[in-house]
Amino acid sequence: MCAELKLSLRAMKENLTHPVFKIIGDCADEMGIGAYVIGGWVRDLILHRPCKDIDIVAMGSGIELAERVAKRLGEGYYVNVYKNFGTAQLVFEEYDIEFVGARKESYRAESRKPIVENGTLEDDQNRRDFTINALAISLNGASYGELLDPFGGYKDMEEQVIRTPLNPDITYSDDPLRMMRAIRFATQLDYVIVEESLVSIARNKERIKIISKERITDELNKIIMAKKPSIGFKLLFDTGLLPFIFPQMVLLQGVEIINGKGHKDNFYHTLEVLDNICKTTDDLWLRWAAILHDIAKPQTKRFEAEHGWTFHGHEDKGSRMVPKVFAELKLPLNEKMKYVQKLVLLHLRPIVLAKSEVTDSAIRRLLFEAGDDVDDLMKLCEADITSKNEYKVQKYLKNFEVVREKLKEVEEKDSIRNWQPPITGEDIMKTFNIPACREVGIIKNAIREAILDGVIPNEYEKAYEFMVNKGRELGLIVH
Repeated sequence: MCAELKLSLRAMKENLTHPVFKIIGDCADEMGIGAYVIGGWVRDLILHRPCKDIDIVAMGSGIELAERVAKRLGEGYYVNVYKNFGTAQLVFEEYDIEFVGARKESYRAESRKPIVENGTLEDDQNRRDFTINALAISLNGASYGELLDPFGGYKDMEEQVIRTPLNPDITYSDDPLRMMRAIRFATQLDYVIVEESLVSIARNKERIKIISKERITDELNKIIMAKKPSIGFKLLFDTGLLPFIFPQMVLLQGVEIINGKGHKDNFYHTLEVLDNICKTTDDLWLRWAAILHDIAKPQTKRFEAEHGWTFHGHEDKGSRMVPKVFAELKLPLNEKMKYVQKLVLLHLRPIVLAKSEVTDSAIRRLLFEAGDDVDDLMKLCEADITSKNEYKVQKYLKNFEVVREKLKEVEEKDSIRNWQPPITGEDIMKTFNIPACREVGIIKNAIREAILDGVIPNEYEKAYEFMVNKGRELGLIVH
């Protein structure tokens, strides 16, 4: 038996020290009903994980219990009642407490919305998704702190497995989102889904189509935010769920060989990159950039007899694919999406610089295009090194250090990050007394390129002089 879990079980009552649990228990005793804290909070208590969401199940009216508890807590505490769901919510300090009466559920084949009836504690535990989420602790005075574990959830935590309380076909068919949740918990906790349950997910995979994209993506994002997301993506792929929720990623899988020349499996390479970047960032969108950095490789794959396999332009096409992926997954179509697009588009640039002599001009252009996201771009590029050749890895990392130093040096010297040319379009029109026209764009672009190439410094006077000369070349007269 795991020593940490032994300690948790012995210390169950001591861990229920927060006064709100005693108040709930006292109020339930006064009403003559049973009250239990159940589900995720109990699981995380045993696993020593923080949890701010507390679910209370009452052997009677959860709403009445919540109202009595709020009254006992005193002025300033209010209950939000959701009569359609038979639930009530109360916020106390940092905790979000939800009250519900014990219930049993039945499902129709075409919907994940259950038909709900009053039930017993056993009925309520039966409807839980996994044994580790079906644990309950009594809050009533006579049995305060007693653990009720009818399905062996505590033992499953000892053995680090994910198992359903009932037949997994019933559990997953009733509410197909539970298939995503099983994989999410396996990823977050580094647990193993038992074979019977894994086979059932594969058997019921098409049922995921009745779940909204928003709910699916919420679970997917939780997988992505785990310490090692590749665990979840491999499970999604192996069970056959991934084609239904993220088909573009499935296309990355596989190796093609022609004339003895093959390319790497870009699905598993992407998972390596994702795991790598998780070591350096908790930013969800930078992790999404890692997932999508090679998303267009299947569409750009070509075999050239002289060079072997190429993926020319996959960064540009991949960047243009990002809005479609975000729209299909109901991810935000805002600045977060544009950030991911930018990183996908630029992800090869530092790699090219790391392979060759680093010029000030190339560094200026990278700083100009990446702006404040240049540091994140460098993290993505370093995560993209997945070679099994340790010499190559160290060589690239060393070259990236040179690029980082050069970025710092050029930025300090030229102030080019988030830079706007010192001469605006309005300045050009005023100087030559011309309206908005093609020549304005030509001069503006020429000034920008001259500064990025180091022909002139990033200063107004030199840029103005350059503008005048360029305007004269175009036949314009200074006014």
